Amino acid sequence: MPLHRRHMLAAPALLAPRAAQAQSAWPERTIRITIGFPAGSVTDSLMRNLLEPLSRELGQTVIIDNRPGGNGVVGTMAVKNAAPDGYNQAILSVTNGALNTYLVRNLPYDPIKDFAHTGFLAEAPYLLVVPANSPARSVAELIELAKQRPGELTFSHGNFSALIGSEMLCRMTGTRMLAVPSRGGPEALTEVLAGRIDSTLTDFAAGLAQVREGRVRALGVTSRTVFPLAPEIPPIAAAVPGYELIVWFGLAAPLGTPAPAVARFNEALGKVLAQPETREKLGRLGFAPRAMPPEQWRDFLQSQITSLTQLAREIGLEPS
Repeated sequence: MPLHRRHMLAAPALLAPRAAQAQSAWPERTIRITIGFPAGSVTDSLMRNLLEPLSRELGQTVIIDNRPGGNGVVGTMAVKNAAPDGYNQAILSVTNGALNTYLVRNLPYDPIKDFAHTGFLAEAPYLLVVPANSPARSVAELIELAKQRPGELTFSHGNFSALIGSEMLCRMTGTRMLAVPSRGGPEALTEVLAGRIDSTLTDFAAGLAQVREGRVRALGVTSRTVFPLAPEIPPIAAAVPGYELIVWFGLAAPLGTPAPAVARFNEALGKVLAQPETREKLGRLGFAPRAMPPEQWRDFLQSQITSLTQLAREIGLEPS
């Protein structure tokens, strides 16, 4: 066999170890997690508590890039259009991962087809809160007030998931309240703190801190049963049977991200979410950590898009 032909046949064998080494070296630089919601939001709070352990597990720094706007569209699009190398990822939640597909006309991304799904993060309930001086001291009393003053009481919402939760409560109780949009969950809560809005569904950790300082009053939690972190707060379902709203969060990279990078990240994330100290820290903030392999996370997301779209239609929400 001519010498040059032997060299050509040997080349793939010589290159294979180098390719494997390059793949196993991921990550080699900083990983950016883009959040399509403001600093201080529930999504931001969750990810900030994962940065340090995830950085340790991956051996590279993981940072946050907040890009709020358009109910998460701005930040999500930034990642969709980023290089598919695993170094840019977005958090997909109930709002930008599911409800936007129905409620945003001409949505410029598809949460299933445009991303590689790198891992699930956690689930959490919302808190229903009212101003500290509100005459409503329970969910039943808030419902009665709304019935006495149809269309007069207000609720603020900083994202579509909070909107759908409040509209669902109105639908299930035969009441009408006026929806007031805010620029994120923190602002929606601030409006209630100031007494300008009658109620809001707020992020659990942020709301509970204000409740315990006496600045707002908690009427209920959106989980179906009592939430262990605040057993003194009844579930809304105790007054409105069948009511439940759980928000969830996962990560996704641009479509075309190499499978080894997805696998490496998912493995590291699973280890972090299984650590007792991580679970305890997130638990104190109202999060229930939950790891999933990429395929399961993608299937979960598809099922949520289907069920939440149906719910939005039933409630009467229209695309805008």
